[in-house]
Amino acid sequence: METVEIARKRLVMRSMRRGIKEMDLILSDFARRRLDDYDAAALATYEALLEESDLDIYHWVSGQSAAPDRFAPLVADIAAGATGLTRPHAT
Repeated sequence: METVEIARKRLVMRSMRRGIKEMDLILSDFARRRLDDYDAAALATYEALLEESDLDIYHWVSGQSAAPDRFAPLVADIAAGATGLTRPHAT
């Protein structure tokens, strides 16, 4: 049985090796910053998000389209740390 710690490490690696470079940057940064705070249930939701296409996730994180309800809080958390990666910093 996989421990929560092993799951975190595995998900950090999956976050770094996505299909498009933008998602590599966004998700690996998010995973390093936030996954240590996630419990098993939150990690399962994050893993389910990683099953979605990179293009869909990018559109959700960048605000180009709305995320499905089950991912909306997680996507909002990812987007909050992605300023500058998905859109320019506010001036």
